[in-house]
This record gives sequence, C-alpha cells and structure tokens, in this order.
Amino acid sequence: MTPRPVKPAAPKARSLAVGGTVALILATALAPMAWGTTYAVTTEFLPPDHPLFAALLRSLPGGLLLVLFTRALPHGAWWWKAAVLGVLNIGAFYPLLFLTAELLPGGVAATLGAVQPLIVAGLAVGVLRERPSLWRIGWAVAGAVGVGLVVLGPAAGLGLAGVGAGLLGTASMALGVVLTKHWRAPAGVGPVAMTGWQLTAGGLFLVPLTALFEGAPPQIDGQAVLGYLWLGTVGGFIAHSLWLRGIRRLPVTATALLVLLSPVVAAVIGALVLDESFTGWQIVGLALALGALVAGQLSPRSPRPQVPRLR
Repeated sequence: MTPRPVKPAAPKARSLAVGGTVALILATALAPMAWGTTYAVTTEFLPPDHPLFAALLRSLPGGLLLVLFTRALPHGAWWWKAAVLGVLNIGAFYPLLFLTAELLPGGVAATLGAVQPLIVAGLAVGVLRERPSLWRIGWAVAGAVGVGLVVLGPAAGLGLAGVGAGLLGTASMALGVVLTKHWRAPAGVGPVAMTGWQLTAGGLFLVPLTALFEGAPPQIDGQAVLGYLWLGTVGGFIAHSLWLRGIRRLPVTATALLVLLSPVVAAVIGALVLDESFTGWQIVGLALALGALVAGQLSPRSPRPQVPRLR
C-alpha cells in the first residue's frame, strides 16, 4: 500500500520565519530610536559640561541591577571580553556621545553616527570574513546622505573637537558591534545578562575618569534626575538589551543600518518639541534615510524581496 504523499509545510514555515524576523528587526530598531532622544535630553535636561558623569549614571547603576537580577557572571575568557566590549560600547562610546551632543548641534552630532553602517561593513570584512554586500553598502551610503539632508543646514556648526569626538564614538561602537557578533555570547547567557556585564564594565571604567577629571555637577535638580533616569533605563539597559539581541541573530551590516533611525528621531524631536521646522530637502532626506534602512534589511538575490534570515 503506497503511503499518501505529505504536503510540504515550507510556505507556512517560511511565513513564520519571516514574521519572526520582522518582529526582531522592529524590536531591535527601538534601541537606536531611544538613543536618538539623547541629544535633546542632554541639552534640555542635564547639567552642562559633565559628559563623564552622565555616562557613568547611564551605565553603572543599570549594569549592577542587571547583574544582580540575572545572577550571571562571566567565566574564563569572558572576563576580559566583557571588559573590552564594555569599554567599546559603553565606557568610550557614552561619554563621547554626550561630549558630541554638548559641542555640536544635535542634528550635526547625530549625522556623524550615520556613518556607522559603513564602518561596520568594513570591519566585518576583516573580522567576520563577511563578503561586502554592495546592496547594503550602497544603501548605507544613501542613508548617510539622507540623514545629512535631514539634519545639516546652512546654520550647522562644525567644531573640530565635536566632530572628532563624534567620529571616535561612532568607530568605538562599530568595533563593539562587530566584536559582539564575532565572539558570540557563551552558551546559556542571554542578551540581558550580556548587557549587565557590558554596562558594569563600562561604568567601572568611567568611575576613576569621572572622579579625576570631572566630578559631580554642583547641582542636580528634578529635571536632571528625570533625564538621568530616562537615559539610564529606556536609553540604557532596555535599549542595549534589545540591541544585543538583534546583533546576535541578524546580519551585522543590516543591523547597523538601523542606527540611521537615531538621527532621524533626533531631527523629528527637534521639529515636534523644540519648534524646529522641516524644509523640502529635509523631507526628501527623511524619506531617503527611512527607505535606506528598510531596503538594507532586504536581499536582492531573489525576485521577491526576502527578509534576512535569523542567525
């Protein structure tokens, strides 16, 4: 008796996989969107001239809470790996981000971060041995141009110190993203535990620097407390946990393209909250940036666009 042929369930399985990937991309995108609020919060809520102190409060308290919550500590080589990632993603990136926000207009500062996908793509070739995707590199360039149209204008000020700090911060996080993908998390360690390790390591790195070069602001009012709480929770351990979850499962260059959301959000906040207005070119740039980050998640290899597979 010949058994009945079983209908393949590939279309349904493929649909579920695509749906899961889209959900993961959307969740990961929340991280750069939260980071996009940093510029407005820094200039409107926080005491000026204290980037190290702001970075310390954004990292160490949340990191220690996550370590206590997960009850997971690094083992073996992960002690120094967590320290390296903590310095790159937190200890160096956070103070440089705050310094850039203080030295440059928010839009200009955000634009410097838009080159991160290009840096990640270059590092991925050498570290991850990934073939450069001309499709995604092309959209990364287009996205950077779009962001530039959104946030740069005739009145944009370009101080060398601010530009240097912004580019160093962008390069630091780009290397951190690639090394996070390269080393992978140890078995049984989730993104929340990894976030706790990195925030704690980065915060501990900042403690002596803050004490030596800056100290605490002379006065911290209620508005500053709200700013620190927002940056430490939504813009800190919540955003970083979502980001690490995306890095470990999505293609690294596609993930880096989501960073384009950060300057776009910064520009939108400027328009809605700080009474800034959009010109025609800014609207074109906004459409180009959003189109680039969406197109960067797709693959041109097949007739129908395919969402990148989870890894």
